[in-house]
Amino acid sequence: MIRSALKILPAHFDKYINLCDDVEIPEAIETSMIELKEAPLKEWEALGNMAYAPGKWTIKDILQHLIDTERVFCFRALCFARKDPQQMMGMDEDAYALEACAKNRSIPSLIDDLMISHQSLLSMYKSFTTQMLEQEGQGLNGKYSVADIGFIMPGHQRWHFRTIQERYMPLLG
Repeated sequence: MIRSALKILPAHFDKYINLCDDVEIPEAIETSMIELKEAPLKEWEALGNMAYAPGKWTIKDILQHLIDTERVFCFRALCFARKDPQQMMGMDEDAYALEACAKNRSIPSLIDDLMISHQSLLSMYKSFTTQMLEQEGQGLNGKYSVADIGFIMPGHQRWHFRTIQERYMPLLG
């Protein structure tokens, strides 16, 4: 299923989906893996624990957020694909970031973890049938489909990588 084939974009997640290329879900996930491999790690490491404003996350916090979010949404996609009728619980991203202790991790370890998460997501999506991709589930922000999640994750990474480029990289002067 290509991005433009999505019926109705979920309101809260449309900004991420719209950042994806108009390709099949596996290709969108593979592209996010390429973009991760091409990330400017030396510059990110040079940023250390800097944030562009008080109370904002560091690069490590952002990477951990991407990992945590992908794991949560991978579970949601699986639940929806298996027709689990339960409403999915919300995720307090700030509470997760506080408890993750990303500052204790290295940038390379976070990148490795995110790459493993991407590989798992890709493998799962390659196993889904068209009917599974069309399955919808209920989240706190409304209904969305397995296919939506397949585009939300790569777009979510692009969203945060753009934020890093626009707001963090200038800190290096």
